[in-house]
Amino acid sequence: MCKYLIKEMESEEEINGKAYVHYKSWHETYTGLVDTEYMSGITLEKCIKIAQKWRENILVAKDGDKVIGFVGYGAYRDATLSDHGEVYAIYVLEEYHGLKVGYALMNAALKKLTDYKKIAVWVLKDNNKAIRFYERYGFRFDGTDTEIMLGTPNTEQRMIYERN
Repeated sequence: MCKYLIKEMESEEEINGKAYVHYKSWHETYTGLVDTEYMSGITLEKCIKIAQKWRENILVAKDGDKVIGFVGYGAYRDATLSDHGEVYAIYVLEEYHGLKVGYALMNAALKKLTDYKKIAVWVLKDNNKAIRFYERYGFRFDGTDTEIMLGTPNTEQRMIYERN
């Protein structure tokens, strides 16, 4: 059971905390998977700008006053799966891995997506820790891949969660 507070992102402190988690988690997660030059462009300032613009459908995990994780969710982003919800992003600071914070965030996001029987998530190929997390949660690869440019070409793979 997760002992951390999961709530909608509301205050400036939470927006800045979400930005820090975004920045720090990218560097903890993608160093070695994504082009080094591209990674150097993922700055805290850039993540603050993103957090200021994207305030809707964000839940944060907090340990006291500290934001330690977040999840973004909503309708699937294009018409290919118009009947699906999507988890757009889920990140937890590395020091909180293994403490069920990610599961608590995913549970809360899926509660917000109750109108959807199926939920999609995209994961970077070879991001084995994230893939294991999604598989343990019940997501399965559906065979759909896409190439994205993160300095160099990278492959994202789609996984689907289906409610019973």
